[in-house]
Order: sequence, then structure tokens, then C-alpha cells
Amino acid sequence: MNTPPEKIISAPRRSSSLLAALRKPPVLIATIALVLLGWQWLETRTRIAGLQEELARRLAADDAVSQESRTLVKQQQETLQSLQGKVGALESQVSQAQSQQLALETLYQELSRSRDERLLAEIEQSLAIAAQQLQLAGNVEAALIALQTADSRLARAAQPQFLPLRKLINRDMDRLKSRPNADVSGIVLKLESLVSTVDSLPLAFEQRPAVTAKAPARKTDTSWWNNLATEFWSEMRQLVRVDRVDHSDPTLLSPNQAFFLRENLKLRLVNARLALLSRDGRSFREDMRQCGEWLDRYFDERAKPVQSAEATVKALAALDIARDLPSLDETLNAVRNFKTAKEKR
Repeated sequence: MNTPPEKIISAPRRSSSLLAALRKPPVLIATIALVLLGWQWLETRTRIAGLQEELARRLAADDAVSQESRTLVKQQQETLQSLQGKVGALESQVSQAQSQQLALETLYQELSRSRDERLLAEIEQSLAIAAQQLQLAGNVEAALIALQTADSRLARAAQPQFLPLRKLINRDMDRLKSRPNADVSGIVLKLESLVSTVDSLPLAFEQRPAVTAKAPARKTDTSWWNNLATEFWSEMRQLVRVDRVDHSDPTLLSPNQAFFLRENLKLRLVNARLALLSRDGRSFREDMRQCGEWLDRYFDERAKPVQSAEATVKALAALDIARDLPSLDETLNAVRNFKTAKEKR
């Protein structure tokens, strides 16, 4: 089949006309603009895809941190329940001690046959109360009061046979007075004050740059244009302010995470109070250490309430609440030996 000569000649003419059209500046500029727009569209789409991936990764990280915080709160609640169980056990021991005290009072009434028997019963009851105060509550003041009551009772009796017993009681009082005693009620009040101020403590990432005082204006003889330039430069400098942050990477927390942080800090302080009442020095120091670490890491150390809270936590962490108190078993055994000897005679 033969191609007409007109068609063979039209193809080179079309290509030449296309090249000629491309050589024209408007057409060339339009072509370049279309190519740039296509490249810009592809780059924008790539950046959007990268931003979407980064956003998804950060959301996943925030969910993981939130889940970890919920797990920690659950663990703290379980620990709190365990400590409450221990407190319940201590309360049962106190109830048992009270029942023993009632039994001793009944015994005192039954042993009213002679003066010496009544005196020994009173001394044994006072010593038992002092021993219970030391073992269950660690209350040195109450134990000293009970021992002083027993000593004054023996002094009023003025019987030489009870002098060895008075020596033992005075020795126990001297041992208790020589030991430093932790102010349990004062420490409890400080812990409650810390718990009440946790919600008002500012976080580290919420801190604002300190506003510097403006220097007083100086009277100069410069021109109006110089004064205008000076004021304009001073205002421009106020647009950007650089401030120092003590932490290289202040932790950013979402509102949900900040809520769990404050609740965990409260739980730590409550655990420290329970450890104080149960004389668990190791748990008390660990809770205080963790509270100090959270205050130093997550809260604004430039704020005076945070500084005061950190100072209180450090002071409480340095206390030794688990001092070994002396036992009154030897004195109690001496009183019981006196009673046994009386009964045999």
C-alpha cells in the first residue's frame, strides 16, 4: 500500500512546528512551570506522608506512656491495699493489746489481797503498757510516762526489797532518753502538706522566661531620628527572648500524663506515711527518693513552691525512722519473778 506524499511531508512539518512552538518564550515558560508544579506536588506529597508517619509514631509513643502510667497507678493501688492490710494487722495487734490490758486490770482487782501484790500488779501493768507502746507504735514519750509512773509508785512504797527493780526501771528510762526520737506526728503533717500542694506545683515544660527589668531611660541630646531608631531597636529586641533551662530535655507531658504524674506523686507520699506509721525505714526512704527524683525531673525548679517541696522531701529522706528501741523484757521478767517469789512465800 503506498502512502500519499502529502502525509509523508506533514509529519516533519508537525515536529518542526512543535519545536518552533517550544522555542517561543511563553510556551517554554509554561512548560517549565508545569514541570516545576509537578515536581513541587510530588515533593509536597512525600513530605505529607512523612509527617503522617511521624504523627502516627508519636501518638503510638504517647499511648505507650499512658498505658505505662496506668499500670504504675494500678501497682501503686495494689501496694496501698497491701499496706492497708498491714495497718489492719497492726490495729488487730493493738486491739489484742487492749484486751490484754483489760485482762491485767482484772488481774489487778483479783490480786488485791495484800499491799505488795497490788503494787507489783500495778508495776507490771505499767511496764506492759510501756513495752506495748514501744513495740507497736514506737511511742517513746508514752513509754517514758509509764516507766516514770512505775518508778514513782515504787518510790512512794519505800521498800528496800524493790530497789533492784527501781534500778532496772531507771536504766530503761536512761536508755530511752539517750536515743534520738523521730517526730512522727510532725513528719505526718509535712507529708499531708506536700500532698495538698502537689496539684499547684508548676511543671518544668510550663515554665516561662523571666521578664527582665527595663533599664531607665537616659537623657541624651541626640536627634529625633536617633531616638526613634533606639526605641525601635529596643522593641524589636523584646520580640525574641532567650532563657536558660536547667534540663537539656524538659519532659513534655500531655494533660492526661500530667494528671497521672501528680496522682502517682500523691500515692508515693501516702505510701511514705504508711511506711512511717509501720516503722518501715527502707520503704520510707525509697518513697522519698522517688518523690525527689520526680520533683527534680518533671517540675519547675525555679518556682518557690517546688524548691520548698524538694527541700522538705530531702530533709525527710535523711531521717532515720527505723531506730531499734530497747526492750523491757528484763524488767518485766524481774517483776514477774518478784510476784512468783511472793506467791511461793
